[in-house]
Amino acid sequence: MKEAYLYEKLDDSMVRCNLCMHHCKIKPGKRGVCAVRENQDGTLVSLVYGRLISRNNDPIEKKPLFHFLPGSKSYSIATVGCNFRCLHCQNWQISQYPRLNNGEIIGDEVTPQEVVQDALLQGARSISYTYVEPTIFYEMAYETGTIARSRGLKNCFVSNGYMSPDTVKHSVDFLDAINIDLKAFSDKFYKEVCKARLQPVLDSIELMHEIGIWVEVTTLIIPGWNDSEEELTEIARFIKGVSPSIPWHVTAFHPTYKMLDRAPTPVSILRKARQIGLEQGLRFVYEGNIPGEGGENTYCPSCGQEIISRYGFSILENRLKDGKCPKCGELIEGIWK
Repeated sequence: MKEAYLYEKLDDSMVRCNLCMHHCKIKPGKRGVCAVRENQDGTLVSLVYGRLISRNNDPIEKKPLFHFLPGSKSYSIATVGCNFRCLHCQNWQISQYPRLNNGEIIGDEVTPQEVVQDALLQGARSISYTYVEPTIFYEMAYETGTIARSRGLKNCFVSNGYMSPDTVKHSVDFLDAINIDLKAFSDKFYKEVCKARLQPVLDSIELMHEIGIWVEVTTLIIPGWNDSEEELTEIARFIKGVSPSIPWHVTAFHPTYKMLDRAPTPVSILRKARQIGLEQGLRFVYEGNIPGEGGENTYCPSCGQEIISRYGFSILENRLKDGKCPKCGELIEGIWK
């Protein structure tokens, strides 16, 4: 256990967690929405500090981050728990584990130093905090990330974007890149599917970009929920308003967990979404979960040259030269070194 960051003590031994936008007010002996942060006699503690449920050396493209050290490996870690309750969560076995198992916390005991050392031994160029919402194990992420940066590794979040502005600003000390799920563009979706709200996610995307962390955005397109032309256009316009250079990943849904009543996303819907993004002025739009269809490749927004060719999580060819298109010299935004 570890005393939590970013909380305040209230009267009667209550505490308020300020790590995410739920701002849970927690009574003694109780936990927040994430089910892994507990008030113990007026002190908020993280129950998952150093308790890793998953460790893998993944392609960075799996996050997905396409404009961040392409072709490299990212050592990826997670604990149990999450501050969302998404009906379609693909990692529900670990994200919802405490809720489904009477509050039990499981995971191997691993120190931040051991995470960094293992990442270096496996040839990773970054560490990703992923699989569940990393904000809920922020203390572990922060301390690991600080050591990682001092050893020459970069740090990435794969996030639902529900962290508080204080957490966003705090993360600039170690965080280099983030992929934020913009799951839909309606409060109805966020309330009914995720048990959350839309606006904090939009605010996080804006603030992360503003403070200089590399941002990419993913939208999992679910038939009948967020696949209308109007909603996809609203998402694209929002991202363009933050920056036209933010890559947008539109990815295919597959039925899972509690959302088994929807069909997988047709390729035609992803094609439509990508076209909408490009028409709205986004420079880079990618189709995900359908390898080999061409929508995974990076093209020069100026001359159309294919710059990075991909198949699934693999780089087939990278023609980028000094961060520019090899044909016309157009700057291709990203973190390439």
